Amino acid sequence: MNACPVLERPALVLNRLWTPIRTTPTREAICLVARGAAQIVEPETYRVHDLRSWSDVSVAKASVGRDVIRSARLTLLPPEIILLRRYDGVAERSVIFTRRNLFKRDRHTCQYCGSQPGPEELTIDHVLPRSRGGISSWENCVLACVECNKNKANRTPEQAGMSLRRPPKKPRWTPVAQIPMQIRRESWEKFLSRAYWDVELEP
Repeated sequence: MNACPVLERPALVLNRLWTPIRTTPTREAICLVARGAAQIVEPETYRVHDLRSWSDVSVAKASVGRDVIRSARLTLLPPEIILLRRYDGVAERSVIFTRRNLFKRDRHTCQYCGSQPGPEELTIDHVLPRSRGGISSWENCVLACVECNKNKANRTPEQAGMSLRRPPKKPRWTPVAQIPMQIRRESWEKFLSRAYWDVELEP
């Protein structure tokens, strides 16, 4: 097949339970389908295809100006979604302990008083102060507004007569969160929307 930038476009990868787990370049997506490890999902109907049937769909859909991938025997529209045939797990990744991720976990909210004064007025507080052996970790750091941080000073929350809104802990990594907004496609949205999958169905 011709080498071209279209082969580097991201395709959404679903496990066999139709749960999104990552993205992969179009080149790799096609290789997975060619090896029989995955099928291509037709975005409009959610029907699944091998390369031969996807080529038939692609020929029917192809129009002037649309990017296609051609070989001697196949004409393929770049797959946007692929479905793994056997894998039913999710990618095991760890959320990196960074300032950005800590702000995201605590939702830009002081974990003592609940205020949201803006990033300039939020600090990172060590629940067990560093001077007492506290370390910088998911379980020992929280966001605190300047006033609460000042009131707590070099004490534990109990000593300062303050309470945390919730115990600090390492956030769970979710595949959805790891797919950047700028590369998402319209055809992915139903798979990436928690509301779509988690809403309680009517009896």
